[in-house]
Amino acid sequence: MQIKVLGPLSAEVNGTSIVPTAGKPRQILSLMALYPGRVMPVPMLMEELWDTAPPASALTTLQTYILQLRRKLGTAMGPGSPAGVRDVLATRHGGYLLQIDDDCVDVHQYEKLLREGSTAFETGDNEVSAARFRAALALWNGAPLVDVKAGPVLDLEIRRLQESRLVAVERRIDADLRLGRHGELTAELADLTVRHPYHEGLHAQAMLALYRSGRQAAALETYRRLQRGLVEELGVESSPRLQRMHQAMLAVDARLDVLSGPRNTSTFDLFAA
Repeated sequence: MQIKVLGPLSAEVNGTSIVPTAGKPRQILSLMALYPGRVMPVPMLMEELWDTAPPASALTTLQTYILQLRRKLGTAMGPGSPAGVRDVLATRHGGYLLQIDDDCVDVHQYEKLLREGSTAFETGDNEVSAARFRAALALWNGAPLVDVKAGPVLDLEIRRLQESRLVAVERRIDADLRLGRHGELTAELADLTVRHPYHEGLHAQAMLALYRSGRQAAALETYRRLQRGLVEELGVESSPRLQRMHQAMLAVDARLDVLSGPRNTSTFDLFAA
């Protein structure tokens, strides 16, 4: 079985899709795919499907949805499969279990690559770190579960994944900046700062890439644009750390150079208190 949630929901067994067309069974499959090998309690599944107002027939209806998923799974597995349908989509005390390996789901491949990228970054191996983060991000094919109408449980998971993706982009850019790839990053960071107009980390990276590319004026304008937006829209100023980075650019501080500072941190972090 191969399941993808980093984009439209996809689930295949022997090349045959087992994704149901009905909305609520899609929610069940999506939630169980996020936690393979873990029992999903019936109350959690009910909360996902009906929030705080389950119908009187909720348990029976949930069982019907599980039966529908098993039928699609059984058709795809075929009669000659060594594992039975109930071994794969199993009933356990208090819930249901999708008994497949983590590697069968793209989100777990993604999280494994993130861990490898983070470990490499912490040890100063920026080449490996950038490659692992890039491979992790390549698994994405759009917003997570974009074609599934999420309930409250899935909604939290989707928000977590979206935040994780943004952090992975930041860490990959950190590694690329440590490798002196600032010239290759300016266009990407220009787009990211437009998409995330109040994100200080991305703006700091954009400032740094421009500064190292010999575009000090553009770097300072990036800071001014962020500062203006924060004050006018949110009524706050940029963090002391970003202000110190701005002052360092005005002073042509050597800490902004590619090879300055420890190899296992971002340049932005050098200006933390």
